[in-house]
Amino acid sequence: MQRKLYGRAGALGLLFWLGLAAAQAAGSEAPPLNGLPDYPVPAQQRERAETAAHHGVPVSELAAGAPSRYEVRKGDTLWRIAGLYLKKPWNWPDLWGMNLERIRNPHWIFPGQVLVLTIVNGRATLTLEGQGSIPTVRVEPGVQYEPLPPSGIPTIDPELIGPYLTRPLLVEPSALALSPRIVALSPGHVMLAPHELAYVRGPVGKTTRFDVYRPARALRNPHTHKIIAYESDYVGTVEVVRGPQGKDGVATVRATAMAREMVVGDRLIAQPPRQYLDFNPHAPGQPVQADIISIYGDMQMAGKNSVVAIDAGTAEGLDRGTVLAIQKAPREVEDTTVKGDPPIEIPARRVGLLMVFRTFRHVSFGLVLRADTEIEVPDHVIQP
Repeated sequence: MQRKLYGRAGALGLLFWLGLAAAQAAGSEAPPLNGLPDYPVPAQQRERAETAAHHGVPVSELAAGAPSRYEVRKGDTLWRIAGLYLKKPWNWPDLWGMNLERIRNPHWIFPGQVLVLTIVNGRATLTLEGQGSIPTVRVEPGVQYEPLPPSGIPTIDPELIGPYLTRPLLVEPSALALSPRIVALSPGHVMLAPHELAYVRGPVGKTTRFDVYRPARALRNPHTHKIIAYESDYVGTVEVVRGPQGKDGVATVRATAMAREMVVGDRLIAQPPRQYLDFNPHAPGQPVQADIISIYGDMQMAGKNSVVAIDAGTAEGLDRGTVLAIQKAPREVEDTTVKGDPPIEIPARRVGLLMVFRTFRHVSFGLVLRADTEIEVPDHVIQP
């Protein structure tokens, strides 16, 4: 008996060249998806892949020390694998284009597949060892259980960002002004206990479940000092048991889950839809000039795998998967070697990369993918 193992790789799009680029004879058909969803590919990335298919990928685009043979293992991340082969991992459509005619869909990769790098006449080709089929596991006599589907290979480690995908974390001033708020508790109570009722004023609408948060530290533009957003502390969830009533439109809610006490003044926000780890790394579509305004956890410095907030969001053209370079700003220092000489400027330098994984209107969260030195507020972020 055979059991096929497969798993969604998160839409890195890079899975294209890894899992489905066939090492089949020229002219053979692309490997079937075997019932897996045929996820769409953004037009811009498909266009880049088609360009690469016609012109090839020069060896100069490969990362130093790109392995000639690599077996995909459980625990790998697609960003790491992309970095093994490309100087600029976000340009994954180039590698997809190497085998565009044989790739059914670029959204899948399977542990156990072996990647083979071939270089001919200054052009690189990445193919799959064997026939390009989905790996199988043979179950010998006896009963063994294997979950289907198993854990896929994610774009980045989901444990690093999972907690940041389910709560608001940042509340922008405009949203704060419109958020419903707890205005009263039961008589004699100063905090809300589980399953107790509270009274809310504000635009509840047709929403029935809310997260409750407490605005905390204000995040400011490092140059103008204007408040951009408030970091929020999640305190629990409530459900509406009675809609707005009376001339003041006061709704009644019941506490359903609590991380800490809820009090008068706490704000409500509709629970966000579930977010999936289907990141699609890409360079921004327009120039970006932003700053790191906060290091999550109120830390002074960040390193690899730290979460930071930047003062740019959807209004500035950022979306999930946008890859940005981190840059130290130029600075002036005194030239102490010659008395009386004016200060000299130390030029800006690139010190790392981050990937945006959650966006608000004017603020985004990013995961630091690489840090050559400590990352601080207000280091710059620009297009890579």
